[in-house]
Amino acid sequence: VRLVNGRSLCSGRVEVYPTNGWTAVCDADFDWQDAEVVCRELDCGVPAAIHRGAHFGEGQGSIWSKQFQCQGQESLLHSCSTSAGSKQSCSHSSDVGLTCTGYTGFRLVNGTDSCSGRVELRYYSEWGTVCGHYWDLRDASALCRQLNCGFAVAAPGQARFGEGSGSIWADVFECQGNETQLSKCPVSTWERGPCSHGDDAGVVCSVRLSGGESRCAGRVEVYYSRTWGRVLQDSWGSREASVLCRQLGCGSAVEVYNSSLYGTGDSDLCLTGIQCSGNESHLGNCSSPQTLNCSSRHGVAVLCSDHRSLRLVGGDDPCAGRLEVYHSGSWGMVCDDSWDLADSQVVCRQLQCGTALRAPVPASLSQGTGPIWLDEVGCLGNESSLWECPSAGWGQHDCGYKEYIAVMCSEFKQLRLADQCSGPLEVFYNGVWGSVCTNNMDSSIATVVCRELGCGDQGSFSETRSRLGSGAPKWLDNVHCQRWYSTLWQCPSSLWNQTNCEDYEVAEITCSEPLDLRLTGPDNCSGRVEVRYEGSWGTVCDDSWDLQDAQVVCRQLGCGDPVSIVGERNSSFGRGNGTIWLDEVTCRGSELHLWDCWHTPMGQSDCRHKEDAGVICAGESGQLDCGCGLVCVFARVPPR
Repeated sequence: VRLVNGRSLCSGRVEVYPTNGWTAVCDADFDWQDAEVVCRELDCGVPAAIHRGAHFGEGQGSIWSKQFQCQGQESLLHSCSTSAGSKQSCSHSSDVGLTCTGYTGFRLVNGTDSCSGRVELRYYSEWGTVCGHYWDLRDASALCRQLNCGFAVAAPGQARFGEGSGSIWADVFECQGNETQLSKCPVSTWERGPCSHGDDAGVVCSVRLSGGESRCAGRVEVYYSRTWGRVLQDSWGSREASVLCRQLGCGSAVEVYNSSLYGTGDSDLCLTGIQCSGNESHLGNCSSPQTLNCSSRHGVAVLCSDHRSLRLVGGDDPCAGRLEVYHSGSWGMVCDDSWDLADSQVVCRQLQCGTALRAPVPASLSQGTGPIWLDEVGCLGNESSLWECPSAGWGQHDCGYKEYIAVMCSEFKQLRLADQCSGPLEVFYNGVWGSVCTNNMDSSIATVVCRELGCGDQGSFSETRSRLGSGAPKWLDNVHCQRWYSTLWQCPSSLWNQTNCEDYEVAEITCSEPLDLRLTGPDNCSGRVEVRYEGSWGTVCDDSWDLQDAQVVCRQLGCGDPVSIVGERNSSFGRGNGTIWLDEVTCRGSELHLWDCWHTPMGQSDCRHKEDAGVICAGESGQLDCGCGLVCVFARVPPR
């Protein structure tokens, strides 16, 4: 087997060599299990995407006439059983393509156990480290799950576990935090500046504080013998708490107390006997724990000095919006009395969002709710966190809700097309709108931008003159997108403002009409799934339709969780009409839109309307009186 016409040995059109030459494979006869085997055989890691519709160009000659029946665990493709192909005829316009991730190994090095340490990834046959500048807790959580180490509790940078050697991989992982493997996260090679081994990323996924208001407060739990156990209070004191807070990057220990406030958790495993001198960098350097079974006994809880957190909300980006801080179990506002750019500078630094800007937040922010926690904040501007700045004290203020703080940081990014779904492509960065150059650009960028802006799944690009004037920056150049990317920020490019084009050489994009989604049935949250594309409504085939696909539909429509799926065998919503727009939909369950999932090219289907897919979503949950003093708590209440 080989992958041809891609950008590397690990991406391209799938071709097999039966007996008399290389042949392409039909996209209808190739699934994720087959892809896993191909990537493994080529030493290319795991699948990142299956591409249908001759994404890597049309092959030549014959087409493989059989269907692979891989289980996903085979080491070679020819070890998989085969059956007759599902298509009577297949042309090269349906050649299947595949992209594998080149990462073939994952490990944590120089930690106290196998579940903490410096992150090292093997790319093909070479081990290298990951830059800590862009590594966060969501990426770390995916890696902890992949290594069977539970959840991530810290993602330290600055070579916390020592400096590595060799390569520093430039890829930036864009995990959501719910992935079971780091290799399933989207990857961006976006160039964001130099990185040295002094910035190597680390992970701690063997201990956590659970149930508290932040990751720096709560019930002490240790991942031991492949399960989480809570630590009992009888052998735990301030020295052990100090080591724990230091290990989590949460400052120093403030308080040690009974964990009854946070409950007992889900495990009956308890740990005792952990004893530290107080100078250790990790709990793993302290005495080993003893285990015992327990059910109702409460453990120990710890409050660390860095337990408070802050966020920017309402600006459609974590680096701009209304400032809120978390204290005493709830989010609240910060009053604008005495607030200046130095205070904003500390906020941006703490959020790792660059520097503070004087520009107004480009969004209509509503006034806050909840308590007003801080007033009269007086930072110098060089503090590492807002908690180091003097203030009037928690909850001490004389403000109203209209006196909220809005902050914009330099790493806040937006994109737009001048006429909503068409026109020059413009990017907002460092407080200024700028253009995008067309050097080395292809049509994939139109697909990514149109999808991100909700302007359809297809588009075209051309060269035009900037409408921003000669003084406006040209922010991006040499942008290389792949059609499956979900956002422009995943596409690698030159560094910010390092461009080589004239005002008449900027990108213009024209998108197809925006896609839309609805359920046609007894209410808005149950019915036949219908998609509007190119101005007309059509249906979705139930081939490969499952609850993960339904989860995306229900979430997109604001209808809660899926209750059940409906297809040909149990159709209750009738047959649709018009074009069957989507077939072979394969969602992971975390996508924002149904069309973000993998599917055959729009309108290419071998289905009939008796195979139209349907969904029943939970809608608004409620309780119904079942009589005899009983309450039905799982009843579905249709939305009004």
